[in-house]
Formats: sequence, structure tokens, C-alpha cells
Amino acid sequence: MGKHKKMTLFALTWPIFIEILLHMLMGNADTLMLSQYSDNSVAAVGVSNQILSLVIVMFGFIATGTSVLVAQHFGAKEHAKAAEVSVISIITNLSFGLILSLVVIFFGTYFLELMDLPAELMDEATTYLRIVGGFAFIQSLIMTMGAIIRSYGFTRDTMYVTIGMNILNVIGNYFFIFGPFGFPVLGVEGVAISTTVSRTIGLIVISYLLIKRVNQPLPFKKITKIPIIHLKNILKIGVPSAGEHLSYNSSQMLITYFITIIGTQALTTKVYTQNIMMFIFLFSIAISQGTQIMIGHMIGAKEFDQAYKRCLASLKWAIAISFLSAMICSFFSDTLFGIFTDNPEIIKVGGTLILLTLLLEPGRAFNLVIISALRAAGDVKLPVYMGIVSMWGISVPLAYFLSIQFGLGLVGIWIAFIIDEWFRGLVMLWRWRTRAWEKKSFVSRTVTEEAV
Repeated sequence: MGKHKKMTLFALTWPIFIEILLHMLMGNADTLMLSQYSDNSVAAVGVSNQILSLVIVMFGFIATGTSVLVAQHFGAKEHAKAAEVSVISIITNLSFGLILSLVVIFFGTYFLELMDLPAELMDEATTYLRIVGGFAFIQSLIMTMGAIIRSYGFTRDTMYVTIGMNILNVIGNYFFIFGPFGFPVLGVEGVAISTTVSRTIGLIVISYLLIKRVNQPLPFKKITKIPIIHLKNILKIGVPSAGEHLSYNSSQMLITYFITIIGTQALTTKVYTQNIMMFIFLFSIAISQGTQIMIGHMIGAKEFDQAYKRCLASLKWAIAISFLSAMICSFFSDTLFGIFTDNPEIIKVGGTLILLTLLLEPGRAFNLVIISALRAAGDVKLPVYMGIVSMWGISVPLAYFLSIQFGLGLVGIWIAFIIDEWFRGLVMLWRWRTRAWEKKSFVSRTVTEEAV
């Protein structure tokens, strides 16, 4: 009997929810604390973080592939193979992380110049980029080990590590920005040191948890003997999902360019609205990640009927919760926008966009949950192809025509988002119902014989 029987969606999902929420809130901790020190410092760190977030996306694709494979092998009781996948992904992402860290150290200034950074911000931005980016390989290891621990079902462990790192980061920021007890006031440099030290401590703790939680020794000494097929499978899952992320981010950048044509106020409204929306689709993201772990285990154990039902049950929860959250946000939209601005026009348009989110978020829930389920089953190509076709064939052209040609402004852009999400979501639901994913598993076909 597989261990996932004891797992419930709620038990897996709530720690993931807290962890993502913390990432979102604490992502702004450096900015908030630095705003007490200097506006220029905030701008410098903001630009550096744009470059660093791209680096973190690059680490994400190995972590994604790892989480699916470890979950499948674990479900199939192929514990030795799960351990081999873990080792090869840690070594791969560490190597990748070291290369990208060196690139940031040597070419960081060049990237900042490419972004037309004003001269007065260059020193601080370079300092931050070199310190945090120079140790980016630490983040690559944390992401990989976190993915492995979550795939074994211990989602609370990674949540505690995230909480600990964030608390340490805030304390470090406080000391370096405000200089209590005669501490040196180092500003941006201090914030960078604080970020790096808290991550280093986080890495030590998560390494200990990995050794403690994985139910067999990780074969680091036999790295040269580990079959290369594991790496190929990690890339088979990870590279397409990275392609989907890049396609989404680049289409969003182009749509943001359309919004700049509409005007600065429209851009500000979009930023505030999306800040509020993040808290609405956070539930769907957490449910989709918890579902991915459970379905990975079920696929490994060849329990296809359970996997089929699990995805559809998770989907219902995600749609219901995101619709309810959107309704609450819509009801209190004036108050929520009032936190950011007192401009009545922004509050009015933003309120309309949040109302449209009642249609948008259930559509997004389809994509988040079903694509995660398909990925967990090893069915990775169709979601990516559909994503690219829909984002560039529906979302981008519709956003342009509705917002600029028909003069609907931001409302037109939100309508384009709704049509894109629902079109893709319904295609994904059709794909899940075909059950073509049952033949895509990465674990050995004779799992039942091996497990007996």
C-alpha cells in the first residue's frame, strides 16, 4: 500500500500555501525596509532583482523535473531510483548554479548597462547583484532539495525553512539598515549580505532535513555510475515547462507594452490589480502543487483511476476557492485599492477588473491544476504547445485589438486574459479526460512485479 494513501490534499497543500505566501510577502521585505533608507537604493535593488529572478527561473526547470520523477519513483516503491534522481538533480543544479553565479559576477555590470540603469544607481545595483547573484548557486540547491523533500510528502519541512530564512533576513536587514547597538549601516550591501547569510543557513538546515527524510542513503559516492537516463528524464519534463514559463512571461511583457501605450495611469492600475489578484490565485497554485505530488505518487503506483479522480476533485476545489476569493476581493475592492492609492479613477477601473476576475480566476484554476496533473503523469508536451498557441494566438492579438483598436483599455486586456485561460483550460480538461497521460509514466512498466 502506497504512502500517499495517508496523504490528504489539505495536509500537503496548506504548508505550500504558507510558503508561497511568504515568498510573495517577503519578496517585498528588502524593498520596504530599504525605503526607510533611500529611494535610490530601492530602485537599484529592484532592477538587480529583475535580473536575479530570471536566474531563479533557470534553476526552476531542473527542480520541476526532479519533483515529478521523485514522486513517481516513490509511488512505485523504487526508492533507489528516487535517490539516484535526487543526487543527479542536486549535482546538475549545483553545476548550473555555479556557472550562472560566475556569469553574474563577471557580466553583472554589463546586464545593468543593457537595462539603461541611471549612473547614480549603478554602484549600489552592482554591489547587490554581485553579492546575491554571486551566491545564486545556494538558491539552486535550496530549490532542488526543497523539491525533493516536498515530493516525499514533507511539505511542512520546506515551509519551516522558508519561515526561518525570512525571519533571519528581516533581522539582518534591520541591523544593516538601521545600525542598532553600534552595528555598521551598510544599506544595500548589508541587505545583500543579510539575504546571502540567511540563505546559507537555510541551505544547511534543508540539507540536514533531506538526509533525515529520504528513507535511504543518497548515492553521492556513486555519481559516475548513476544512469544518464535520469538526467534525460529530468530535462524532458523541465525544459518544456521552462518554455511555457518563458512564453507566458514574454507575452505578458508585450501586453504590458500595450498598456504603456494606453497611459501611465493604466500601468499603475494593472500593477495594483495584479498585486491583489496574486492573493486570489495563490490558492490555486498551492492546490496544483499538492495535487502534483499526490498524482506523481499515484502514477508511480499505477493507480490511474485514483489519479484521474484526484485531479478532477482538486479542480473543483480550486475553482470554488478562487471564485469565492475573487468575490470577497470584489466586494472590498475600494478598500483594497485604497491601501495603494487615493486616485478615484484607478480605484474605479481596478474595481471593474477585480469584478472580471470572477470569470478569469476559475479559468486559470483549470490551467494550474490540470497542467500540474498532466506534468505529474509525464504528459508535458501538449500543455506547452497549447500554451504557446493560446498566449500568442489569442491573448496577445486580442489584448491589442480590444484595448487599443476598440478603445476598451484595461477591460479589453482582461477580456483577452479570460478567453485565453478558458480556451486553454477546456483543452487541458479534454486532454485529461482522454487519459492519454496513462502511457507517459517514467517509472518501469513492471512496477507491480518489482514491488511484490
